[in-house]
Amino acid sequence: MTATPPVFAANRLLTALPTGDRELIVRHCEVIQFKFGEIVYNQGDQIRHVYFPTGGFISLVTPLEGNAGLEVGLIGNEGLLGITLLLGVEIAPFQALVQGSGSALRLTAAAFTLELAQSPALQGLLKRYLYVTLSQLAQTAACCRIHVVEARLARWLLMTQDRAHANTFHITHLFLAYMLGVRRVGITKAASSLQRRKLISYQRGNITILDRPGLETAACACYHAETQTYELIMA
Repeated sequence: MTATPPVFAANRLLTALPTGDRELIVRHCEVIQFKFGEIVYNQGDQIRHVYFPTGGFISLVTPLEGNAGLEVGLIGNEGLLGITLLLGVEIAPFQALVQGSGSALRLTAAAFTLELAQSPALQGLLKRYLYVTLSQLAQTAACCRIHVVEARLARWLLMTQDRAHANTFHITHLFLAYMLGVRRVGITKAASSLQRRKLISYQRGNITILDRPGLETAACACYHAETQTYELIMA
């Protein structure tokens, strides 16, 4: 990650704060650039910084015995990486893997903890966001157990598009298999099916969303459930 002077950008949590509280946080921040595939921290590492993504987005990955891991959460400019500091826990519960390159605002755990203690508005906002995060984890667990790969892939593509803020993004079948915890052949079949239905196009690792309403229909109900939970709780 490379650092540049502090600049405020559109993270939805920060924009939801009163102006004074937001400015107190941003003054301690620096702008960094996430690189695709970068590991921000591993499970069990000490959390030394928190991140408010403004352009990049991050997968929360839990290790699985005999496998690379499984994605259990996705954080973009709607959220915050390092939420366990709200609970006084400085140990990372997941691996944080950059899935979309882009910018974020970073501040030290110490500065974040200090601002948290001084801002009831920040405390209240992040308590609601923690609820949303726990809800997402539960939804993902149920999704992995019940829903077919094609519906899960459609859901994942929608979630990624929401955070990439673009119709086209680069991702390989191998990485998708890693994120969804399935075999690569399963991803190939699911992506081919979505492509035949003209919902997406896939070429040399570049996926383009062609028909978002159709993709929403193809996705499992988990996508809308998670979206509605965020809008309801964070309103």
